[in-house]
Amino acid sequence: MHTALMGLQWGDEGKGKLIDYLATNFDVVCRYQGGANAGHTVLYKGENIYLHLVPSGIFHPNKICIIGNGTVIDIKKLQEELVQLKEKGIDFDNRFFISKRCHIIQPEHFTREERMQKDIGTTGRGIGPAYADKISRSGVRMGDIFSIKYIKKRGVNTDFIKSLKTFKENFGQFITDTVDMLHSLTRKEKKILFEGAQGVMLDIDFGTYPYVTSSNPSTGGILTGTGISPFSISKIIGVAKTYTTRVGNGPLPTQMDNNTQEMIRDVGGEYGATTGRPRRCGWLDLVALKYAVQISGATEIALTKIDVLDGLSQIKIGTEYEIDGHITNKFPAEVWNLERAKPIYTIFSGWDNTREIKEYKGLPEEAKEYIHYIEEYVGVKVSMISIGKKRGDLIIV
Repeated sequence: MHTALMGLQWGDEGKGKLIDYLATNFDVVCRYQGGANAGHTVLYKGENIYLHLVPSGIFHPNKICIIGNGTVIDIKKLQEELVQLKEKGIDFDNRFFISKRCHIIQPEHFTREERMQKDIGTTGRGIGPAYADKISRSGVRMGDIFSIKYIKKRGVNTDFIKSLKTFKENFGQFITDTVDMLHSLTRKEKKILFEGAQGVMLDIDFGTYPYVTSSNPSTGGILTGTGISPFSISKIIGVAKTYTTRVGNGPLPTQMDNNTQEMIRDVGGEYGATTGRPRRCGWLDLVALKYAVQISGATEIALTKIDVLDGLSQIKIGTEYEIDGHITNKFPAEVWNLERAKPIYTIFSGWDNTREIKEYKGLPEEAKEYIHYIEEYVGVKVSMISIGKKRGDLIIV
């Protein structure tokens, strides 16, 4: 049976590092949604490598890496990424595959997103318009590049057709029917790790609409984004920072004061891997996190960046909202209600240092109390705790 790993917040939870770590125990890593608007950071041979489309498991030799059909492809970005990996000595021949059913981001998609970028705070990567064309049945898919006659008939820009031809000549061997491949691998009892991009709070259906992404980072996106059966997934690891961040526009109820934000941003390196934009920082929001756990069906939680909170005298956790005088622990569906939400905090004593600690028992008691409170509130156990940037900087609980 397979495992899924997805973000439980507004993205940027540290999924790339965890996928890289977990990949050792799996035969296959499969990306199931999003596009080059996502950025996973992996520390490889002492250097930060930013991946936007290729699954983070690519750094492990002999692991199969698949981009599932729910992903939209910017062929220029993908080509740059593959060239970069090759220059780093990564061999992806016969172990990297792209679904024939992935939709292609076309030049006009970037133009159409200019207004959205201003109003919603998108990354400007053409993702939304590409998904819009997919739903309106006017898109072009990766498998279509093998018939120039067909893509001309679909009205694809002549200059872009040249780019598609070049991509086909250089990387066409990686394009295949990944649905058949994933089912074949399942029958052979190969272990598959499904890699999500962004986070549940950016889900097009369940996130803070309209300040969301254009796909389903939550569990449903795995099924529609790969074609596998829901009964083949036995474990769902939800990833959450010990605080909260988001990039772009939209409400962040537990946003910190400017001085605390600046400190957290600098210590935690809270700048977008895709855009470089500074992330807004907030205290951990358990109302949102419990909601995300419910939506995702997370069976366990990986907590990241606990070390970023080292040295604070006190640490806050948002446990309820006050909306127009009404107290609630339910996450509102309406963004206009969330924008008016004032967080009610539970305050914890801080701790001195969590870095270099290898076992749970070695954590400061204050950090253990913090973690235990999270588990009790959301009803799911913490299975991993990240205490640094390196692959081995993890405590397995």
